[in-house]
Amino acid sequence: MTDIRLDNITKVYASAGSLVRAVDEVSLSIASGEFFFLLGPSGCGKTTLLRIIAGLIEPDTGRVLLGQHDVTELSVEKRKTAMVFQSYALWPHMTVRQNVEFGPKMQGRDRIRRREIAQANLVRVQMEDYGSRKPNQLSGGQQQRVALARALAAEGECLLLDEPLSNLDARLRLHMRGELRRLVKETGVTAVYVTHDQKEALSMADRVAVMNEGRIVQVGPPEEIYNRPANRFVADFLGEANFVSGKVVGLSDSGLVKVETPVGTLLADPTAAVVQAGRGSAVTCCMRPERVQVLAAGGPTPDREKSNVLAAKVDSSTYLGEMRQYVLKLGSSTHWKALMLAGHLGSLPSGQDVRLAVHSADVSLLME
Repeated sequence: MTDIRLDNITKVYASAGSLVRAVDEVSLSIASGEFFFLLGPSGCGKTTLLRIIAGLIEPDTGRVLLGQHDVTELSVEKRKTAMVFQSYALWPHMTVRQNVEFGPKMQGRDRIRRREIAQANLVRVQMEDYGSRKPNQLSGGQQQRVALARALAAEGECLLLDEPLSNLDARLRLHMRGELRRLVKETGVTAVYVTHDQKEALSMADRVAVMNEGRIVQVGPPEEIYNRPANRFVADFLGEANFVSGKVVGLSDSGLVKVETPVGTLLADPTAAVVQAGRGSAVTCCMRPERVQVLAAGGPTPDREKSNVLAAKVDSSTYLGEMRQYVLKLGSSTHWKALMLAGHLGSLPSGQDVRLAVHSADVSLLME
């Protein structure tokens, strides 16, 4: 195991007569044994950054350190990293076992030791009975497992994964999330995983770096970046969110931030940035749909000291299986979404009066 450190990495490409900063002054530390995700939309620079770590792309500025060693100038084969590609990149003329033995063979291991390493890793990914098959005789999920076994057999200090589940169907992708995390944590290898899939990142990562336009905009554990996004881009990219702009008007008696908005005054837990900005600062209130509770018009009222209770009308109600999504109209033009267990209220007719309740802890304040 080893840690990874990136110091001020920049990569610029020429495109259509102009310069594009694919990676823009990125500095990052990844702990030894950490399962770290680079998450962002297409073209944000995450794959370029991964390939810079691997040595497949040379940065224009900055350093790549694996452990205490500066590997910026080292070739791919000298970096002790292993990579799993989106396309798996298995050699079609080789058997499964020969594919997995390739790394140890290039390292000069003898035939018996190569076979032992390959067998151990095929067992690890539950493909020990497929050693004599060719890649074209395997399903997509099986090919993905072989690609992972080949990478692990190289016994690199870092495992780099470039959207390895993106070619699988939805059901198999869901299953492989848990399997892949189990394998990575079981081996203890430091792993960096590139994806544009928010659910993959949230369900698998120890920490996530959200990227946009070549820069890292937030780094943290999945729950932190989901529940406390740094800005509107992160909030929007990580999942559905309700937004309303407002102005800080002060603090409540219990120390909550009071924000005047078009739908009413909202209470939110204070953040250092908002407290420092003070009264009159412009903010955006962000609330996840699953944190918005829909209440019957005549039902009991939550604790108003820490909850925001707003009048609304049902615009639509959509059954999603175990969940039901409501689109709700507040005032003349604001629409919010709420996501609740399907059996809680059932289908509500359009136009029905309801109330919304959002706890102050579930209101994120984003500086504008």
